[in-house]
Amino acid sequence: MLDTRAAATIADVFQLGGDAELSGPVARGEVGQVWRLTTSRGTWAVKEPFEAPSVEEADDDAAFQDVVFAAGVEMPRVVRTRHGDVLADVGRATVRVYEWVDLLERDAWLDPVTVGRVVASIHRVHHIGQNPVDPWYTDPIGPDRWDDLIGRLSAAGASFADRLSSIRDELVALEAMLEWPATLQTCHRDLFADNVLRTPAGTVCVIDWENVGLADPSQELGLVVFEFGCGEGARARALYDAYREAGGPGRIDRPGCFSMVIAQIAHIGEISCERWLDPARTGERQRNEGRIDEVITQGITCRMVDDMLDAVAL
Repeated sequence: MLDTRAAATIADVFQLGGDAELSGPVARGEVGQVWRLTTSRGTWAVKEPFEAPSVEEADDDAAFQDVVFAAGVEMPRVVRTRHGDVLADVGRATVRVYEWVDLLERDAWLDPVTVGRVVASIHRVHHIGQNPVDPWYTDPIGPDRWDDLIGRLSAAGASFADRLSSIRDELVALEAMLEWPATLQTCHRDLFADNVLRTPAGTVCVIDWENVGLADPSQELGLVVFEFGCGEGARARALYDAYREAGGPGRIDRPGCFSMVIAQIAHIGEISCERWLDPARTGERQRNEGRIDEVITQGITCRMVDDMLDAVAL
């Protein structure tokens, strides 16, 4: 793990100037954390994944970020080492660096027209990278697996086990809608409101590109319509119309267009259940219970799919 004494080393490896100071972590996610590095040349975001990533995957996602950045999408710029590498080993940690961007708090109620245009700008970059389709965005959990988890949670005395059991049939019905992505290009694959954020200047910046890979833009559009539609048909339609008018290639015309968000929310629920049950992670139980509660209370439903389809119907 990094500590503040690594500041000068990181600044030297990435050629960021002198007088380096590292503070943080200033943010933490499921797979890593972010530190703030200040040098004579400016401020930088240093990302430290909890597990060392694949060099090939990092190079691939950075190549996509470069072309999207060049296309004018507002996002943090990738910074490479003096040797042109995306990743660098600093002591026992592996890090990557981005330019620093000041951002406001998560807000799914961003202007839907602006969000639609931003996502269209990303999707117009027709890039075919090497990071493949990932089961996280495509595959069902399955009824047997849900039953196993609910049974184990009940036996362990989880307070939310009954509530998860009450939506079991809904989860299975949603998974019956899943379709394999038909039109593949490199996509962000995590365009929830955590990663589409307003800046103090009022613009919208897209962050956290490390999960990019092949996906169907129509299915990613379905995720965005769910997240930023906020359950309101008028917002969903405004976002969808703005996306199409801006030249976005995706289309929403059937339940399978919501496959990405259905699969992703289900997998978040599954992994959170497993982590709650893991005796080595008892200190994280409150965090994982919170994520499971979000799946139960804020997740997608079959009725929502129908309503969103009705909202965007031509």
